Amino acid sequence: MRGDSVVMLDEEKTLLQNKLEKIYEIFPWYKNYCPNDKIDSIKDLPLMTQTILEKHYYDKMEDYGYSVYMTSGTSKNGRKKVYYSAKDDAEYIRIKKEIYKKVLVGLEGKIKALADMGTGHAASTAQVVFEQLGCETMNISFELPIEEHIRILKEFCPDVLYTMPSILDSIVHNSLDVKQYGIKKIVLVGEVASRIWINKMAKIFGISDKEIYDTYGSIEIGTLAYYSQEYGKYILAEGLLAEGLRPYEVGLETENIRENESILVITSFVRDIFPAIRFITFDVVRDLKTEIINDKKVQTFSCIVKRVGKEIKHGEKISIYDIENVVYQFLDKAEIRVNVENNRMKIYISSNELTDEKINAIKTNVQEVIPEIGAMIRNHILDEIEVIRNMGEKVFEKRIKNKRIYG
Repeated sequence: MRGDSVVMLDEEKTLLQNKLEKIYEIFPWYKNYCPNDKIDSIKDLPLMTQTILEKHYYDKMEDYGYSVYMTSGTSKNGRKKVYYSAKDDAEYIRIKKEIYKKVLVGLEGKIKALADMGTGHAASTAQVVFEQLGCETMNISFELPIEEHIRILKEFCPDVLYTMPSILDSIVHNSLDVKQYGIKKIVLVGEVASRIWINKMAKIFGISDKEIYDTYGSIEIGTLAYYSQEYGKYILAEGLLAEGLRPYEVGLETENIRENESILVITSFVRDIFPAIRFITFDVVRDLKTEIINDKKVQTFSCIVKRVGKEIKHGEKISIYDIENVVYQFLDKAEIRVNVENNRMKIYISSNELTDEKINAIKTNVQEVIPEIGAMIRNHILDEIEVIRNMGEKVFEKRIKNKRIYG
């Protein structure tokens, strides 16, 4: 099954035409990539590729007082500058506030929110968003040692913790009992979080899984989607139009994804100082579709699976979502890192519950249940999987932020 096919209504065509005119005004070079000014379908427009962005946008904008943020730098070309106007920043905060209002429902009195993040746009704006919602706020730098994070959590006792899955893993595995922090709700950002991992975290923190909210975004576009506890799926954020394309449609002929998966391509009608028309995220989502919720047309998907792309390392192409679903069938509490190097995939697991029998079961299930990994092994892209007890210092250093998949 292909990703969600986009059928545009007349008002959406008008929106797109207006967006095009704005893009032409800010980015005159974009006209060189368009066959004509009149469009009937989003597919009449070119895909916004990394090649185009590197030629015309990243690190190329003159300084007009824009806010400058850096990409994460996971590709071989390193980190790049992305620009936000005052309008972009205001829209980003407005959309975040609309989403986080739902998070704060049910909390009483002066709500305390703690942002324990990495770097980037989400980290730099987190405190502003929660302050504008009336919260008492505090930030922790990811550069601080884990002991400092634990100390601040004990002293501040936040109602809401805003963090990344890898940081939450670190907090759990360096705390005697996380319930002592009094955290009532958790907002996630920045990395893939499987539902089974979220369920495990909820149990550890002594809260309902409905009190853990997953959000998804990109530095180029801003907030892309949030997980709706009510509907059990991710709902695309306001002002966006999503397409789901097959790998060959974005120039990745050798990539394999499942029939119900597609590469997410985004057009934003609210982003200003970025050519946000048919931007290829290179994120793979499942079950992308358009539906009616509360009498409103929205786009949804069931989960974010992994990243693909010519510059993405093997490790980042592997789905932590699927690996966690396998591991947590056998373990209640575990910290997981996946490394792919020299054609060998190593799954490092830190858990007191891990036995030799469970190691063999995890290895077998990862190879048999996850078709992409089985295919990589059969095609000699990967050697046999190795499941390793105990992280080891090189794999899991005693620092707060540690990528869950690396390679």
